[in-house]
Amino acid sequence: MKFKKPKFWDFKKPNLISYLLLPFTLPIILNNFFLKFKSTKKNHAIKTICVGNIYLGGTGKTPTVMKIYQILKDLEINVSTAKKFYSSQYDENVILKKKTNFLTAKNRKEIIKLAEKNEKKVIIFDDGLQDRGLEYDLKFVCFDSESFIGNGFLIPSGPLREKINDLDKYDCVLIKNNSGDKLNSQISLIKKFNPNIKIFETNFEIKNLNLFNLNEKFIIFSGIGSPSNFRNILQKNNFKIEDEIIFADHHNYNKKEIENIVSYSKKIGAKIVTTEKDFVKVEQFNLKEINYIDVNLLIKNEGEFKEFLKDKLYE
Repeated sequence: MKFKKPKFWDFKKPNLISYLLLPFTLPIILNNFFLKFKSTKKNHAIKTICVGNIYLGGTGKTPTVMKIYQILKDLEINVSTAKKFYSSQYDENVILKKKTNFLTAKNRKEIIKLAEKNEKKVIIFDDGLQDRGLEYDLKFVCFDSESFIGNGFLIPSGPLREKINDLDKYDCVLIKNNSGDKLNSQISLIKKFNPNIKIFETNFEIKNLNLFNLNEKFIIFSGIGSPSNFRNILQKNNFKIEDEIIFADHHNYNKKEIENIVSYSKKIGAKIVTTEKDFVKVEQFNLKEINYIDVNLLIKNEGEFKEFLKDKLYE
């Protein structure tokens, strides 16, 4: 799905537009209500993990999947990552295929069959919490503290796939700390709806920071769910951002668009930086002027997180 997130989604309180759109949230409300009564039985031996969100886009699911994958690989567990195939989201598939053992198919049950055929012990799904056709062994919800739950309303009145009180059916929250002053109150709100849920604070580091001259100016561009996250990590690492160009989430670039960015960068004497997700869609144009940051997810109290992961998978 390609879209630019409406600004009113992230207002602290719903505005008039949010209230006018409330009738259109009814299908999601009804769907979520009836799914609560849908019975699913686990009919496979393989352990399944799902990393998802209730806030639509930009919460760091894919880096989290890769982090969990690496932890399990280090434990010498035969693991794969997986994602239901969407032609509009091939960027994430490319990255997961490049960095992990990756499986994809048109439905998640078919992916499980592929994993069992390949004798995998654990499979980590990138997205799919709202797919009640599967019973996962371990369910992670990703948040970003800056956007958190936005205005608190369901799509299209707000950014939520589910209301925050639905967190009672999940095992663990990973919350990216982009606004430390809000974090404690956000954790308290999560605990209100699920006192037993485990919560871990996360953040990003740039692995290839040494490739950039931070004395130079930069133009940045992205077509992701939360462009502000990309901008924030660059600013945190002292990039001098001269200008920012934002496209819709999962935007498919054409060569003319990228050539225009390159021309603009030369005109103002700035280097170009984008995300890895965007880079996989523009590298076909073979323009050496395009650079990307390679990020790694950091988990506070990672040792405790590893123990939680092992205990939940093999309890």
